[in-house]
Amino acid sequence: MLPGATASKSTTVSAKKPGAAKATSRSKGAESPSELIDARIEALGDWRGEMLARLRALIKEADPGVAEEWKWSNPVWSHDGLICTGETYKNVVKMTFAKGASLADPSGLFNSSLEGQVRRAIDVHEGDTLDESALKALIRAAVALNTPSARG
Repeated sequence: MLPGATASKSTTVSAKKPGAAKATSRSKGAESPSELIDARIEALGDWRGEMLARLRALIKEADPGVAEEWKWSNPVWSHDGLICTGETYKNVVKMTFAKGASLADPSGLFNSSLEGQVRRAIDVHEGDTLDESALKALIRAAVALNTPSARG
């Protein structure tokens, strides 16, 4: 249990297998989404946590008005609708863009879920380098797609 938390309102961080860290909330509203994301990053404790933290920072730089959420046991970033999720697996950190198939990707960042008609994803493996400016442009485009004027 985290210091200062009560048994009914706490964030638990557990690992089923080495490298499979998971942050969960025992009761709705127990912790803020930002705290749950912090806990996930800390629980990972390896390159995946560092990468998730970097992706989070880039999302916030690209869109200072972004809302952090916790859905489907994963970090989610939204602005007038879902932008992307930040999923962590044993060998990859995955950013899934909810409307990725509708986004132009001139830098070729999307490298996963390419056959889908709605979503697109970016899989980041250990040692990969990010094209940070291209990623921020993609995030801004996803936000623009969510704005009421873009929806018609």
